[in-house]
Amino acid sequence: MSAKTMLRGETVLTGRARLIVASALMLFVQLALIRWTGANLVHLSYFSNLILLASFLGIGLGFLRSRTSNDLGRYVPIGLLILVAFIMVFPARIEGSSTDLIFFTEVRPTGLPTWVSLPLVFIVIAITMTGFGEITGRAFREFKALDAYRWDIIGSILGTLSFTLIAFLRAPSWIWPIVTLVALWLLYGPRLPWVSRIAMVLIIGTLVVESLMAGISWSPYYKVHTEIQNAGTINEFTNIQVNGIPHQNVMDVQQRLKAEPVYGRPYERAIDNPLNNVLVVGAGTGTDVALALARGAKHVDAVEIDPRIQQIGSQVNPNKPYDDPRVSVHINDGRAFLSSNDTKYDLILFALPDSLTLVSGASQLRLESYLFTKESITAARDHLTDDGVFAMYNYYREPWLINRLAGTLDEVFGHAPCLDTFTAVQSLAAITIGKQADNAVCAPAATWDRASVAAAAQEIPVPAVDDRPFLYLKTQTIPDIYLIVIALILAVSLIGIRIFGGPLRAMRGYGDLFFMGAAFLLLETRSITTFALLFGTTWLVNALVFTGVLVAVLLAIEVTQRARKPIPRPFIITALFASLLVAFLIPNEMLLGLAVPLRLLFAVAIAFAPVFFANLLFTSRFKNAANPTAAFAANLFGAMIGGCLEYLSLILGYQWLLAVAAGLYLIAVLVGQRQASKSPVSA
Repeated sequence: MSAKTMLRGETVLTGRARLIVASALMLFVQLALIRWTGANLVHLSYFSNLILLASFLGIGLGFLRSRTSNDLGRYVPIGLLILVAFIMVFPARIEGSSTDLIFFTEVRPTGLPTWVSLPLVFIVIAITMTGFGEITGRAFREFKALDAYRWDIIGSILGTLSFTLIAFLRAPSWIWPIVTLVALWLLYGPRLPWVSRIAMVLIIGTLVVESLMAGISWSPYYKVHTEIQNAGTINEFTNIQVNGIPHQNVMDVQQRLKAEPVYGRPYERAIDNPLNNVLVVGAGTGTDVALALARGAKHVDAVEIDPRIQQIGSQVNPNKPYDDPRVSVHINDGRAFLSSNDTKYDLILFALPDSLTLVSGASQLRLESYLFTKESITAARDHLTDDGVFAMYNYYREPWLINRLAGTLDEVFGHAPCLDTFTAVQSLAAITIGKQADNAVCAPAATWDRASVAAAAQEIPVPAVDDRPFLYLKTQTIPDIYLIVIALILAVSLIGIRIFGGPLRAMRGYGDLFFMGAAFLLLETRSITTFALLFGTTWLVNALVFTGVLVAVLLAIEVTQRARKPIPRPFIITALFASLLVAFLIPNEMLLGLAVPLRLLFAVAIAFAPVFFANLLFTSRFKNAANPTAAFAANLFGAMIGGCLEYLSLILGYQWLLAVAAGLYLIAVLVGQRQASKSPVSA
């Protein structure tokens, strides 16, 4: 079978190759939807879990439908086209923030209301992913349960690696539908309907037009749009938007100081600071770096997580700070940079490092979440020289957020910080503090005072911590907006399962697999957050964790498949709960103090051991399933519930998600024993 005949459609993939490609395509499309929809519908930059849950629902429905004769998988391009058209016609931006939960953007919405666009997108994605799930489910049914699961996981690994490679190359968005079309052609050949071919061509054309628009480029995190403002005048500057939200203005440093004097305030407070070594976290396009150089810094470590933003700065910043030999650029997560070296600094700046997106796979983890915790501020303090000064500035939006951060500095350093405020509307402020109390000199009446704040009846929320790094969530609760979204998701899901999934009796014997799916999603979330804290919230770390989880699953399949005798179920259960207990008892902060190689070794062992044993439990049960597609669908629907339960982390913290997962696995074991007592093999 030659590649030429495959591309001509003379031969289509069959057998395990078909299942591998179908699984790879399914995960690839899911990742592409998370990236592209979040870039154009700003609600989804902060509700990325919505796409994940819609995908689980759709894939589960597709597996249930795979037993029918009518193949809807051939028409998935139509669903994709409807989604693309809807978002292009009604691009939306999130409507600012509530008083209890800050989304950290103040643009006005330009599309349909949130309560209209989010449910519609959820439904369209769920229906579309039903088609991809059906394609995979039909190939899945051709094998014994465990063989099918093996090829499915191998395909998922390939899909993840393919998308990671495209992200690494910073390829434009039109590459994604081209990959999708090629895969569909390999699966269907001439049987791919003309309407589907036309739909894919229209999608490719739409995204080509999007990518060719002036100033459009893609970073591993955002769709970036640059535009020159006031061209040809002395006030010329470059405006940068990411995912449709104003992000940065690149201009001469003196022009910046006139417009926003907050940038210079840390230097005015750090009187007589030698500035021998300066750290700028959130270096962005280089304005803060240029100012440090202008103030006489002898060396600057510039840390920026997004390589495209830094690249734009090196190209258009009029002060050319990144060309200065005194500057060392580090494309890294700020917290990861602090934990990977012991350099001492005279000045550390957290320079507006607020992200406009979430870490994929974790419903509430932003790129900068671990930067503003009490533990992170402590690490910054420990990186200061004896005469050193720490400062942060931003548009904090809410007075309570300023008080939270100032209160955190007060607790960590043991004395009150300087607080300079500039605007009341968006709470623009600079917070500066010295390692020693007299390192930073506050202006009259510009010292933050806990007693005065309390006397004025202002709130001082407790500091964010590594286990609950939710800086922008005022209280330890689940905001109403999330509860409403979860309720809508569950309602739509129940209706969808009943309408499109057919009779539910096919899944009735797989209740234990349902609870395993819910628990496993929490394990995956915990793995992502663990590695994000220990090694950074970068896209590469995230991709490697996803791949690592899949490899652990594949290893469990191989062990189950190759074992001469079935592994005793009591041993698997004991090992699973023991590994969960170890992970629960060893907090992540114990690993942060280790050297990076040793930290990696322990992190892999602690995070992936429960994943491995959990999948030994799953595969030992799944291999005997008489209806593998129904069993797999039950597991996927459980994963969707796990995605909803993930919001418990807002109350409990990430460590206690392990306890929730353990409880779900206990329920799964008890349900499985009850089912086994009724029938040795579920129908």
